[in-house]
Amino acid sequence: MELVDGTPLDSRPPERMADMVSVFIGTAHALAALHQLGYVHCDLKPNNILVDSSGSVKIIDFGQACKSGTVKERIQGTPDYISPEQVRCEPVVQRTDIFNFGATMYWGLTGRKIPTLFTIKRAENSFLVDSEIPSPRELNPRVPEPLSNLVMDCCRTVAAKRPGDIGEIAHRLEIMHHGLTRPIPAATFPAPTPTIPRQTSVLA
Repeated sequence: MELVDGTPLDSRPPERMADMVSVFIGTAHALAALHQLGYVHCDLKPNNILVDSSGSVKIIDFGQACKSGTVKERIQGTPDYISPEQVRCEPVVQRTDIFNFGATMYWGLTGRKIPTLFTIKRAENSFLVDSEIPSPRELNPRVPEPLSNLVMDCCRTVAAKRPGDIGEIAHRLEIMHHGLTRPIPAATFPAPTPTIPRQTSVLA
């Protein structure tokens, strides 16, 4: 197995917004590679994301990974990042990882954990109301609104309402990263019109 000299995301989260988004991009690309093989991770969370000194990202801990569409006999996942379908022991699919990813981004941007069906209650009639969950921007005004909206889209309690392609999420994050890192042009003003001094004559 590959030896990775990296630090878990929850041990040393980036301070700059652009650097945090860069980690999200690397994570999304790693998940995309897994999904292309027909597998889902099922336990994505901050301490399963390693970041090395160059900013490269590796996903670890594939102990719960399985073929997309698998129905597990018992609840498997981390309570603060687990999707509703994992709690209900329904089929796990790519959108399951997207919920875990969204919950991870939520923590990375706010320092808080999003409520999950596991953490509020596990009774059969338990439910989450998306509109009652504060968005990342509400908790941290530094979070750009498009990024906040993307996180909440990923964390929809109904799987069918989440984005279905992690590759498309990576692309959206790359656009946001570009907006966060592009230099702000200096203000320019038109050159002043030269003033020609009036010539006066002095008569003796």
